[in-house]
Amino acid sequence: MKVILFALMLIGLVGCSTSAKFNVPADTDLYVYNKKVEKAEYENYKRRPYGWGQAAGIRYRLEKDGKVIEEGTLKSRFRPVSIFWPPAALIYWPMGFVGHDHTYDFTKKDDFVRPSVVLKKK
Repeated sequence: MKVILFALMLIGLVGCSTSAKFNVPADTDLYVYNKKVEKAEYENYKRRPYGWGQAAGIRYRLEKDGKVIEEGTLKSRFRPVSIFWPPAALIYWPMGFVGHDHTYDFTKKDDFVRPSVVLKKK
């Protein structure tokens, strides 16, 4: 019985968040899904999972001195734990970042930052 309760608790903790790491150029601000990511969170950004609308990618933008210099989408993935997480996370929260062990790197070409990036003229 204790093992079952521990497993349910573990699924619960994993089921209600998604996390990522970011490498962002100096003096640049990162916004993910229209929310600013604080520099202190770049190594461990954690938030609620995303809905089906982010299956094609999670929107982001980079700003420097208040001007958008880049925008696009980050690769996302289906979160299998959403199948088991009630109430109906499969419907509301099925998408998350690719994985905490991967770093979305904006300082170089990164396959997990989709090629649909639009660079703005400075």
